[in-house]
Amino acid sequence: MAIRIDGGVTAPKGFTAAGVHCGIRRNRTKRDLALIVSDRPASAAAVYTQNLVKGAPLTVTKAHLENGIAQAIVVNSGIANTCAADGIEKAEAMCALAADALHLPVNDVLVASTGVIGPSIVLDPIEAAMPALAAAVSKEGGTDAAEAIMTTDTVKKEFAFRVTLGGVDCTLGGIAKGSGMIAPNMATMLCFLTTDAAIDSALLDAALHEVVGDTFNMLSVDGDTSTNDNVILMANGAAGNAVITEKNEDYAAFVEALHTLCADLCRRLAKDGEGATKLLETKVYGAKSVEDARTIARSVNRSSLLKAAMFGADANWGRVLCAIGYSGADVDVKGVKVSFLSKAGSVTVCENGAGIVFDEDVAKTVLTEDEIVIEICLSDGDAKATAYGCDLTYDYVKINGDYRT
Repeated sequence: MAIRIDGGVTAPKGFTAAGVHCGIRRNRTKRDLALIVSDRPASAAAVYTQNLVKGAPLTVTKAHLENGIAQAIVVNSGIANTCAADGIEKAEAMCALAADALHLPVNDVLVASTGVIGPSIVLDPIEAAMPALAAAVSKEGGTDAAEAIMTTDTVKKEFAFRVTLGGVDCTLGGIAKGSGMIAPNMATMLCFLTTDAAIDSALLDAALHEVVGDTFNMLSVDGDTSTNDNVILMANGAAGNAVITEKNEDYAAFVEALHTLCADLCRRLAKDGEGATKLLETKVYGAKSVEDARTIARSVNRSSLLKAAMFGADANWGRVLCAIGYSGADVDVKGVKVSFLSKAGSVTVCENGAGIVFDEDVAKTVLTEDEIVIEICLSDGDAKATAYGCDLTYDYVKINGDYRT
């Protein structure tokens, strides 16, 4: 069982990080360049957006990860380095600058970028800041790195957990950014995960893909899959556990801890959605298959009409049924039960696919809270899934109306 501890990406042994303002962003005080470093080569794995328009950093990172080994990640915010003619050249140059400053092989450095799509990234401020950034990496620098990767985020996202593997205490940590343009397909906006557990790179890749399917791929703020979605996981083995080389009990415990970490990051990302006032968790039970459960949960979570109703604390359960109906899942709509839950209580609003009498005042009280669970119970099987999202507010339009200018 994973236990939450203080910290983030530098909580595991052997990892340090830093974040500085170098001048990419117009805000002259906002950190916009980060480094995450392992003190030794680490097994590494990543998942990437399936958007056909991909940021140049993803192409470079994928090439550098062909051997399953990495030791550092360099990240900038402000400019996405996507759809720029010189994107690959600039991403490779960022890796080279970090490699020189850290005295590492360039292929052991991964790169990520986030921000406005289109402009060519200017290397001068990155080159000028890199020596000081590399010198600043420390165990305390994880929070600065978490800030440096933010764009429209209003809060930093960082968590850490401890788990026992083969009798040895191991730690997993992570930071993430993302507030809008989130409807991942294989990843999220940007997420960087670290662990001091020792695990074979092929199994690390398998664990990451397994967990992403239940966490980041179940997250949506606005239905837009970003060009730069990327989750990177590094495992450096500094904890000293026996290397996990097969899918045994230690592997299962590692996957469970990784799932716990990623689910918490998803909740934080969803709650900080652009303009959001509420975290929405759509929980589906009793589906015919896991894929049907996921399809239904994602469909409900992405419904603009439902998201608007949750903003207004309106128990408009018909919008839940509507989203189930067009989801494409194999479901008996006459066996659907819907309830809304929060720390203020719960209210059932639909049974057997039809409305029932409920207290509107109670429903309003339940839906006024800032964390809402939409519980959908089906009668088709025993599969389940959870999706993460947020409400749709006036501020979402305001933020995105002038995001670039």
